[in-house]
Amino acid sequence: MSPLTVDIPVEQPTRPGPPGDRLPPRPPDDRGDGEGGLSQPSRPLLDNVRLAMLFFLSAETMLFGAFVSGFFVLRLAAPQWPPPLQPRLPVIVTGLNTFVLMTSSAALIAAMAGFRRRDRTRLVRGLALTGALGVLFLAVQGYEWARLIHYGLRVTSGAYGATFYTLIGLHAAHVLGALVWLLVALRLAATGRFLDGRAGVLRACAIYWHYVVALWPVLYVSVYLT
Repeated sequence: MSPLTVDIPVEQPTRPGPPGDRLPPRPPDDRGDGEGGLSQPSRPLLDNVRLAMLFFLSAETMLFGAFVSGFFVLRLAAPQWPPPLQPRLPVIVTGLNTFVLMTSSAALIAAMAGFRRRDRTRLVRGLALTGALGVLFLAVQGYEWARLIHYGLRVTSGAYGATFYTLIGLHAAHVLGALVWLLVALRLAATGRFLDGRAGVLRACAIYWHYVVALWPVLYVSVYLT
């Protein structure tokens, strides 16, 4: 009887082929679907521009809060407000001017809608209208100041004049700064700068403008109507 034999296949050495015959190993799946996949980094809730504006506007809020608090301290301590022989503030004209400033915020919202749709014409027109309404607001404010000074209300006219020009003047300075920023954004938008997605300047300008607009009704009610 012949012994039982088992044939074991022997792997024959293969000659290396030319470069490019063999595919490189597949990289690990980074979609996070598999058990060992790598998950993509989560997107932050706030980008750098919005985070910086949040800190900046927090400081601005504390600044105006301090001035408004000081105004009410002087207002409540005064035996009569406004003092006798002092001109009254133009409530109706300023109320209409408040509507002008609020409309500028609506125009800016329309401009940003054009930006999201990559519509440069709508973006430029919205920014131009926002700037025009801001200029009109400051012009009316300047006209009111000229008339009040003519009627005798000055910074040296006691707490009444000092608090009025300090609070309203501080806000006017912020509107002027926001207007300059807006005009720079308008010039850049006219050249198509923001349509490539790099719009940090535009977004920060919009946030600041809306903040300045939202701040004005608080000052209007506190200074003109209280």
